Order: sequence, then structure tokens, then C-alpha cells
Amino acid sequence: MSQFFNINLDNPQPRLIAQTADILRKGGVIVYPTDSGYALGCMLGNADAQARIRQIRGVDDEHLFAMMCRNLSELGNYAKVSNGQFRLLKANTPGAYTFILNATREVPRKLQHPKRSTIGIRVPQHTVVQAILEAIDAPLLTMSLHFPDVDIATVEPWEIRERLQRQVDLVIEVEHCLEGATTVINLTEDIPALVREGLGDISPFGF
Repeated sequence: MSQFFNINLDNPQPRLIAQTADILRKGGVIVYPTDSGYALGCMLGNADAQARIRQIRGVDDEHLFAMMCRNLSELGNYAKVSNGQFRLLKANTPGAYTFILNATREVPRKLQHPKRSTIGIRVPQHTVVQAILEAIDAPLLTMSLHFPDVDIATVEPWEIRERLQRQVDLVIEVEHCLEGATTVINLTEDIPALVREGLGDISPFGF
């Protein structure tokens, strides 16, 4: 049975955040709220947890994880960022964006796009996620929570727990979780390219 935490959105309880971090360090898979719906998460380098997330989502190894980072400093460990890219990122993070960037050697090859050596990276604007990232002192591998037999993302924590209580280690509930997807922007070239419009404002990127 998965655990179920109700975490305060404005003031995340340190005890519950510490327990969440412990679950992740031990190889756990969590369901957690983000600024663009609920997501599945695990620690970088845990192949078993990654396989469990792919199984829940019903996707194969070609479906890539994104990396959830605390800030631009941490992002810079995993992505190659030019001065122009840095200015764009600084002006638009944290927020509901996934940025496609060229990966550094810190990113395992299996997590990179097989042909382009890129990685999707997020810096979320969400107090609970930021508290978790601070507690684990590392990025999270993340994938949006969609069930294979449902067309839309699931946003009710009780329904998530009911369906996944034997497949994940923890479900985190907050008072309110926005429903939607991130805006995905490719920053690997000189000119930003819009991959998907979502909750993040596209106007700062010239679209």
C-alpha cells in the first residue's frame, strides 16, 4: 500500500518533506503535484524506479523523462546553456515550462534523446516541489501522470491513490493542483522553437 501525505501548499510540513525525501532515496516512486498537474517522480540513477514509472504510464524506453531542477545553477550541471539561453531561462523560470537543451555528460545516455543528445529540464514554480528538491539535494526524474486508458490527466489524489496504491510508494495531495501541461520550448538552436503550447506564456519567446 502506498502512503498518502496531505502537504500544505503554503507551508510544506518539514516532517512530511523529510519522509518524502527518504522514500525517494530508498528507490521509491512518488506521485506529486506540480505547477502543471500531477506527475510521477523518482531519483536520478534508479533504473528500477524508472522502469516502474514507464510501466505505470504504459510507455517504452523511447519515451523520455524530464528532469526537475531547483534552479538555474542546478540546471547548468545537466544542460549546456549559452549566454543568450541563460538570459531567457533566467527571465522565465521558475514556471510551467519544459526546456529542451543540449545535455552535459552528467546526464546518463539512456535519459538523453538518442539522436540529438538533448534533455528536457524544468524549474517548477511550486512550493512543495521546491521543498522536495531541496530535501533530496538533487534533481528529480519526472513524467506527467497519465493513465493509458484515460485521455486526460488525472488531478484527483484519491483517484490516483485508488488506482496506483500497489504501484507507487507515495501519493502527495495538496489543496489545489493546476490541471494542464507545460509549454515545451526547444532552446538547442539560436532561435527558440515552440514544441507544445501549455500553461507557460509563450510571448516572451517571440511566438
